[in-house]
Amino acid sequence: MLQGKKPKEKKMVPALAVMKKVVSPLFEKRPKNFGTGQDIQPKRGLTCFAKWPHYIRLQKQRDILYKVHPGLDHEIATQMLKLAHKYRPETKQENKQRLLAWAEKKTLGKGDVPTKRLPVLQAEVNTVTTLVENKKAQLEKDRPGASGPLEGCTTVAFTQVNSEDKGALARLVETIKTNDTGRYDEICFHLGGNILGPKLVPHIAKLEKAKAKELVTKPKCTLLIFLYVEVIKKFSFTKNGAGC
Repeated sequence: MLQGKKPKEKKMVPALAVMKKVVSPLFEKRPKNFGTGQDIQPKRGLTCFAKWPHYIRLQKQRDILYKVHPGLDHEIATQMLKLAHKYRPETKQENKQRLLAWAEKKTLGKGDVPTKRLPVLQAEVNTVTTLVENKKAQLEKDRPGASGPLEGCTTVAFTQVNSEDKGALARLVETIKTNDTGRYDEICFHLGGNILGPKLVPHIAKLEKAKAKELVTKPKCTLLIFLYVEVIKKFSFTKNGAGC
């Protein structure tokens, strides 16, 4: 009787041994704890905590003020304030009157028709900054005190205007870009009336005086050099025997 073939036994693959990270016993990990009463805190720069002298504070403030853009021209500022006055937010009294009129219409049964929100100025620095970053602000200004109930805020911006005022806003933006924002570096260079410091003024005067003195003595030096060259030529000419 033929014996059947024995089934091959499957070899079990041993599981991969997890490689353990070899840690040197010479170096022991000692994590630091910066809690109260624990390890010493790392060294930090204490410049921000220093109280600078008065003259250095003035220098720092002056450097910042020199970079501040000057105010707009009086005519341009007047046009912008007139446009901003049209889009000032309503006061508490105006809001109360509007709500009373709406309530009267509703009680008389004339229907509650929702009205479209009118475009108004957007106020406060964070709001205006977000609008500028999202490219929604068309024009911003930093003198909102004359724009109705915005005496406390620092800056306002136009986001939408009525169709009849779009031309005026576009002309105003173009004028400001041409005369002010487009020439920012040039205007900042001429701020302060070009008044130099008390140390630089005498230094420049000293340099100009030296230049004037050099211009006066320069022709004499040129004449002396010319005569010296002529003497050398004549001496070399007679030495060679050509003049004998």
